[in-house]
Amino acid sequence: MTTAPVFDAERALQLARQTFDIEAQALLGLKDRLGQDFAQVVHAILNCDGRLVVTGMGKSGHVGRKIAATLSSTGTPSFFLHPAEAVHGDLGMVKPGDVVLAISNSGESDELVALLPAIKRLHITLVAMTGKPTSTLARHANWLLSSAVDQEACPLNLAPTASTTAQMALGDALAVALLDARGFREDDFARSHPGGSLGRKLLTHVRDVMRQGEAVARVSPDAAFIEMVREMTSKRLGATAIADAQGKLLGIFTDGDLRRLLEKGQDLRPLTAQEVMYPHPKTVRDDALAAEAASIMEQHRVTTILVVDAQGLLVGALNFSDLMAAKVI
Repeated sequence: MTTAPVFDAERALQLARQTFDIEAQALLGLKDRLGQDFAQVVHAILNCDGRLVVTGMGKSGHVGRKIAATLSSTGTPSFFLHPAEAVHGDLGMVKPGDVVLAISNSGESDELVALLPAIKRLHITLVAMTGKPTSTLARHANWLLSSAVDQEACPLNLAPTASTTAQMALGDALAVALLDARGFREDDFARSHPGGSLGRKLLTHVRDVMRQGEAVARVSPDAAFIEMVREMTSKRLGATAIADAQGKLLGIFTDGDLRRLLEKGQDLRPLTAQEVMYPHPKTVRDDALAAEAASIMEQHRVTTILVVDAQGLLVGALNFSDLMAAKVI
């Protein structure tokens, strides 16, 4: 008969804090042991002609997948190779010129050890990340990254906890050192993450999200006041551009301008667009980043901005809601 678990809130908090202490100490231990082997591994990966192949079993394999993903997204072409599948054909994905990063806390995982002869035959550089510097994996590696920890956070000292944290941190350290050495910058990161918020901010141009053609509220300078208001209302842009027949932008008339005129109580019917427009509208180039348009709108506290081409001709319009819909802001 199974005994029902007894929950002790204070015990849970104590173990959680103890876990943080043990894992923090493990990372400080890594920092103290870090030496030239780490620098040589970074150099080897930087200068390899192929890709970084990350492999590992069990929890080390889960960590390996994360390391490969982090490296790939920060400029180092990488992929994860499951060692059990590798010995049944997937080793064909590994080519001369690649570097293999094999992760195993014990350094004795049967599946990894079985790969060693094949890796040696291919003359592939092998980096071992292990907690046992005297293990089979470590002895056959070209370079060793020690992920040794004094103890696991698990009260039984069995479940991989501090050791996997150490592996993860070493992988992050590799990624950071490599991206810095490659001169990897924000725009490079954005190209690897086009669906993320940074990608949208750095890769989306005004022309990608602007309204254009018939969707842009636009009248000639001699248009009657009522015609201009109808155009602004029908296009639901909150503003109307005033431009000549060639597309030269002359001014803008906004909802705010309309309210201010109505407050004066004058008869607006005889007026033309040119008589009431604001002659210095805020504009942005169509080849500018959408984030730049957002910055201009925020700086000048406007909700609509007109878009011009390299010759200064009106080609579109953009308002705050368009940028929000594109998730640029």
